[in-house]
Amino acid sequence: MPASGSSSVQAARHVLADRLREMCKDAGLDGKGLAQACGWHPSKVSRISTAKTSPSVDDIRAWCQACGREDQTDDLIASLRAVEGMFVDWRRMERAGLRQAQEARLPLYERTRRFRSYSPGLVPGLIQTYGYTEDVLRAVQRRRVEIDDVADAVAARMERQHVLYEGHRRFAFLIEESVLRNAFGAADAQLEQLEHLLAVASLPNVSLGVVPMGLGRARMPVEGFWIFDKAQVNVELVSGYLTLTQPSEVGAYADTFAALAEEAVYGAKARALIAAVMDSLG
Repeated sequence: MPASGSSSVQAARHVLADRLREMCKDAGLDGKGLAQACGWHPSKVSRISTAKTSPSVDDIRAWCQACGREDQTDDLIASLRAVEGMFVDWRRMERAGLRQAQEARLPLYERTRRFRSYSPGLVPGLIQTYGYTEDVLRAVQRRRVEIDDVADAVAARMERQHVLYEGHRRFAFLIEESVLRNAFGAADAQLEQLEHLLAVASLPNVSLGVVPMGLGRARMPVEGFWIFDKAQVNVELVSGYLTLTQPSEVGAYADTFAALAEEAVYGAKARALIAAVMDSLG
């Protein structure tokens, strides 16, 4: 699901475009008049006012000035930045290194009380071991990040795991069975990680479900995602990091999580799947 196809992003863009269009109308200007005042081609006004093109900060300043509503400039710029923040490509998020990207998520984790996480490929970050995290983040750094601050990024992710043990929080983790066998590191690191999964699953505030491989599934794997309370969903895409807050989309991911949870096994059955992989690694 590309960012431009997200209904949350599109809806937010349309809200901003509607506000700009209404401002133009209230000022008694049509598209041609606004374009003339701003020194633009009329087609630019049309693209912005129909949300086909996102305005820049300078565009908003010029628009507000042309309409005599400079008092709205800061608020509209804040709205623009909120829209832009819904989708952040990895290069932008990680341009200062991996540590900052890890630390930036900590406030969200600390204020959340109910976590739901689905992962089709790797163990979720909150329940990774140090060695597993190091292997994952090293692979990320080699692929797309020039700055090598992997050690600091691993420490930041480990620090974030305190939310598992503090406060009245609930966690529901769903992983595909293939996650038990997927790893960037060696067998001993994966074995340590699987032992840790068993320990985490025994916590009273944690549910760990494993979706078994096999034929006849009712729901096929989807992209990995996190649901934070009922407030937002974060989705990790190939191209970047998507934040969804529109209730209908949060609800859609909650429904998907529930459907996948029905496919999963828990307790003794989940432990048996993990133990079988551990035996193969040992």
